[in-house]
Amino acid sequence: MKQILQHNRSTTIQVEEVPPPALRGSGLLVLNEASLISPGTEKSTVQSAQQSLMSRAMERPEKVKKVLAAIHKDGLAQTLSRVFDKLDTPVALGYSCAGTVVDVAQDAGAFAIGDRVACAGQNYASHAEMVYVPKHLCVKIPDPVDFEDASCVTLGAIALQGVRQAEPRLGDRIAVIGLGLLGQLTVQLLKASGCRVLGSDLDPSKLELARQFGADLAVDSGALPDASAAFSEGHGVDAVIITASTKDNGPIEMAGAIARKKGRVVVVGAVGMNVPREPYYKKELDLRLSMSYGPGRYDSRYEEQGQDYPFAYVRWTEQRNMQAFLELVAERKVLLKPLITHRFPIEQAESAYALMMEGKQPYIAMVITYPSDRARSLPRIIPVGKGQAGRPVTMGIIGAGNHVNDMLLPPLQTMSRVAIRGICTASGISAKTLAGKIEAAYCTSDAQSILDDQAINCVLIGTRHDSHASLVVRSLLADKHVFVEKPLCLTEDELQEIRATYEKKSVEGLQLMAGFNRRFSPHATEARTFFASRTNPLVMLYRINAGRIPPDHWIQDPQVGGGRIVGEVCHFVDYLQALCGARPTSVCAGRVGRHSSGLTDDQCSITLTFSDGSIGTIVYTAEGNSGLPKERFEAHADGKSLVMDDFMETSLYEGTHHRRFKTPKRDKGFTEEMTRFVQAIEQGGPPVMPFDQIEAVTRACLLAVRSLQTGATYPL
Repeated sequence: MKQILQHNRSTTIQVEEVPPPALRGSGLLVLNEASLISPGTEKSTVQSAQQSLMSRAMERPEKVKKVLAAIHKDGLAQTLSRVFDKLDTPVALGYSCAGTVVDVAQDAGAFAIGDRVACAGQNYASHAEMVYVPKHLCVKIPDPVDFEDASCVTLGAIALQGVRQAEPRLGDRIAVIGLGLLGQLTVQLLKASGCRVLGSDLDPSKLELARQFGADLAVDSGALPDASAAFSEGHGVDAVIITASTKDNGPIEMAGAIARKKGRVVVVGAVGMNVPREPYYKKELDLRLSMSYGPGRYDSRYEEQGQDYPFAYVRWTEQRNMQAFLELVAERKVLLKPLITHRFPIEQAESAYALMMEGKQPYIAMVITYPSDRARSLPRIIPVGKGQAGRPVTMGIIGAGNHVNDMLLPPLQTMSRVAIRGICTASGISAKTLAGKIEAAYCTSDAQSILDDQAINCVLIGTRHDSHASLVVRSLLADKHVFVEKPLCLTEDELQEIRATYEKKSVEGLQLMAGFNRRFSPHATEARTFFASRTNPLVMLYRINAGRIPPDHWIQDPQVGGGRIVGEVCHFVDYLQALCGARPTSVCAGRVGRHSSGLTDDQCSITLTFSDGSIGTIVYTAEGNSGLPKERFEAHADGKSLVMDDFMETSLYEGTHHRRFKTPKRDKGFTEEMTRFVQAIEQGGPPVMPFDQIEAVTRACLLAVRSLQTGATYPL
C-alpha cells in the first residue's frame, strides 16, 4: 500500500509502498478515504527533521545524556550504530483520517466491518491507504457527514478540548489568538456555545474567514489590545484561547494583557511559554494547557489497551470529544468545506508538503485522498531485495524492534552461512526499512507469510511477549527451527502446549532456543571455568538495578508483557541455572509491602534452590540510582569468590590470589548466542539449550509471581 513517510536522515518526504498493517490489540483496520494534513503539527515535524543533528541534540539534552551513558557501557561504534538506525527509520506522517472498517479485533466494541469511521492518533491515523487504529481512537461517522469532513476529526477534538478548558458560558466574551485551522474551528465552536468572539491574526484573509464563521470582531494582532478593550467594555475578555503556533512569547504575553481579572487563558497551540508574572499575578489569571484531544491522550491503558474511563466521572474523553465534534458537523454548527483549500491524491502528496513548507500559496487545511475502488488490492508482501539463496540457514524475522535490530541482527549479518530472507512487523514500516537495509528478499505485515515460505527454515521471533507462545507453536508446526526472544510464554497452559508441540517436532531435528543470552557471555564462561572443580554447592547473589518502567507500559501488563518478573527476571534465573549446572527445585519470593509507584513487583527478592544444593537470591529493584551499573553478580564456594560487574569486569578470588577478567565493552553474550544457534541448525545434534532448562526457567518465574502474591514457597 502507499504511505507518506518522513525520512529523518535525508529529510525527504516520500510516498512509499509498504505492507498494510496487521490487525492487533483491540482495534480496527480501516481503508482510508481521506486524511487531513495538520498544518501546525506536521510542519513542525518536518522542520524538526530538517535540523542538523547538532541542533536536534541541543533541543533534547536528556537524550544526549542517554547516548553518552550508552557509549561508556557499549562502546562508541555500537552506540552510534543504534543512533543512526533510529534516524534511518522513517516516521509515519498524519494523525487524522476517515475511511471504512475492513476488519475488527474480537474486543473492538460496537464497531463492525463496513462501518464508516473517523480516526485519530499519531502512528495510527496516518496518511496511508490502510491504517490500524485502537478502538478508543475511532468513532462512527454520522450519516450527513462525508469522509472529507470526517477526516478533520482530530483537529476538531483538539479545538473542542481547548474550548472546554475555557469553560465558556452564554454571553462570555472570548478572544482567539491565531486563526489558522485550529483557530477557525475554535471560533465556530465558541459561537455554537453562545459566546461573543474576538479573533486576531496577521493574515487578513484569515480575519475575513473568521468573520464569515461568525466572529463578532476580527482584527490584526497589532490592534488586539485596543480592540479587546472596546470589545469587553474595558473589563478585559473573560477568556483567551491561544491557537497560534510560534516559538515567540508574544501570544502568552498578549493573553495576559487582554484578559480580565480572574479570567482564563487556555494554551492549545505550541507557543513560547515564558509566562510574565506581573499580569498573571495581579489579575489572578487561571492559566491552563489543553491536553490535545482530551482525557485519555498519552494514557496507553486507554488508547492501546481499550480501558475506558467511567462515563460519570470523565464525561469528555478524547473519543467522546471526537464524537461530539462530528455531531456538530452533522448539525452544520461547524462548517469544514470552506477551510479545505487543497486536495491531493496520495500519489501527489509530496507536492502537498512542498506547498506547506514553501508557503508561497495560502492554505489552511489540505486533504489527502485515496483510490475509490473498494476492491483495490493491498498485497501484504512487498519485494525489496534480491535475497541470498542457497545458504544453510535461511531466516525469517517476525518482530523487528530495537532489541532485534541492535543486538541480534549485527552478529547474524556477519555469518556467511546465514541468509535473512523475510522481515515481518505489525506496522510494515519498520519491516520495509530493515529489509532494505539488509537486502532481504521481502517484507510483510503477515506472520503467516513467513511461516508459509518454504525457502525459510528458521524463524526468529522478537514480537511482544503475549504473541510468543502462539508463534513458537505455529513455527514448529510449519517445520521451522525457532529462536524466540525471552520470555518463552506467559502462562502454564502455553508452556504445556509448547512442550507437547516440541516433543513431537524435536524428533525431526528442529531446534528451539529461547533468548537467554547471558549464559553465553565470556564472563559466564570464565565463571563456569573458575568453579568447575568445586565440591560444594554455590551461594549466589544477583542484584539488578533495573530502573523504572511506567505502570502503563505494555511490559507491566500481565496479559501483554507478563510483568517484569516473567519478562526480564527469567534472564537472571537462567544465569544462576547455567552457572551451577543444576535445575531449580523451589522458588520463594518477597516484595516491598508498599511503594509510591504502586508497582511492588518491581521491588522484590527471589530465592531459588537447585538440585545440587546450590542456592541463589535475585534482588530486583527499580528504585536504584541510575548512575549505578545495572547488574552485579556474586558467587561463593570452596573458599573461592567471584564478583561480576555489569558484564564488563569479573573479579576472581582464590586463596591469596586475586585476578580480574575484563572485556573492552559490556558483553552479554549475544554474538556467541546466535553463533551457537546457527551452528546447531547446520550441524544437527542436541539443542544448544535443552528444553528442560528453558521450561524450568519459565516455570520458576511463573511460580515466583505466584509466590509474590501468596508468600508461599513452591516446588518446581
